Amino acid sequence: MEQLVKKAKNHNKEAFEDLMQLQAQSMYKVAKAILKNDEDVLDAMQETALTCWEKIGTLKQERYFKTWLIRILINHCNEICRQRKYTVSDEMILERGRQEESFLNVEWQDFLSNLDVKHRTVVILYYVQEFKTREIAEILKVNESTVRSRLAAAREKMERLYEKSGAAGRRRAVSRGVG
Repeated sequence: MEQLVKKAKNHNKEAFEDLMQLQAQSMYKVAKAILKNDEDVLDAMQETALTCWEKIGTLKQERYFKTWLIRILINHCNEICRQRKYTVSDEMILERGRQEESFLNVEWQDFLSNLDVKHRTVVILYYVQEFKTREIAEILKVNESTVRSRLAAAREKMERLYEKSGAAGRRRAVSRGVG
């Protein structure tokens, strides 16, 4: 990927398009978690691609391309939210796997919808996008300790919601063959 970034920095259009294709799914997931509908998600992704193309020369280290890209995307998503006074979406698109996993995805989405924006964003970047806490701190322009405390607070809230929902009891009953 670093070679593509180097070529894109030299305004190689094909290399840049390849980079955008490689990052499209990650961009979609992050944008969908912040915005309510696909139209706004696509707008944010297009604006991000345009901004990246115009400013790719300012990227200091090629290895941080994805972090840089996601930061720009989040800024565009936040701008759309401010313009349209949206709240963060209560749903998040996760890849659908086997039938039994869809229930887990519904629960995951439900738990995420109960988190505020700052906690939800950190959870998505950490667990879905698999960024390290240091990278999330760079993306969100906060201290790494802030990222860790937000993750801890989000985990605690999700755990309380999980216990409150009785999901833990249902899972144990299902795993024992009861239910």
